[in-house]
Amino acid sequence: MNIIDSVILGTVEGITEFLPISSTAHMIIVSTLLGLKQTLNNVAFEVIIQLGATLAIVMIYLNKINFKEFELWKKVILAFLPLAVIGFLLRHQIKELFTVTTVAWMFIIGGIVFFIVEKLYNEENKINEVEKVNFKQAFIIGVFQVFALIPGTSRSGATIVGGMLGGLTRKTAADFSFLLAIPTMFAASGYEFLKNIHNFKNQNGIVLAVGFIISFISAYIAVKWFLRFVEKYTLIPFGIYRIVFGFALLYLIHIGFIA
Repeated sequence: MNIIDSVILGTVEGITEFLPISSTAHMIIVSTLLGLKQTLNNVAFEVIIQLGATLAIVMIYLNKINFKEFELWKKVILAFLPLAVIGFLLRHQIKELFTVTTVAWMFIIGGIVFFIVEKLYNEENKINEVEKVNFKQAFIIGVFQVFALIPGTSRSGATIVGGMLGGLTRKTAADFSFLLAIPTMFAASGYEFLKNIHNFKNQNGIVLAVGFIISFISAYIAVKWFLRFVEKYTLIPFGIYRIVFGFALLYLIHIGFIA
């Protein structure tokens, strides 16, 4: 892996990690185009740059990370628990779900879900401040986050839909989703970091640093843009993208471009 590969992967990771389109397939396709195999070193690299993207969320919501927001964070932790428990109990079974075909179909299914939810959704009289989210709504969002254990689902997509169905505006659902990403992503990436720490010594320090920084910057820009987007528009464009991307991925599998 070289600097150019690092810049490209960092950009793709940062943009796709928190938009409701799932980063998994994007990273698979881009890595394939770059001729990069899933070696231990490359897996370690992806863990590092994922932490960079997560740090962008911390910076965006830095004003929420204090003792004054203790009640809010109790709800965030409650929402985190379903994924933590189910993910731990079913960790071996979840690994067996990871196939590119599964990812492709989940892209399509997720896109269809966006269409259905937006058809039924009315934003009037919905909670428009993240601090007003109650414990029941937080738990509902946490239950929806469990679906993100299926590769290709999109953690942010699942939790935003959960928030909308639970009575939140799109913007508030997105805010809560991104706050929930902080413990979720640090736990997941931290686990992978510890599991792969013995591989980091073989990574080029400059390549790692570039990927981390680019991932941080691109995630920061993508999330800021998305928060403005959902204040005015629906999730339909992302639903269209997911369906088109999913079928394109199935075609690439069919012709043998991706195994």
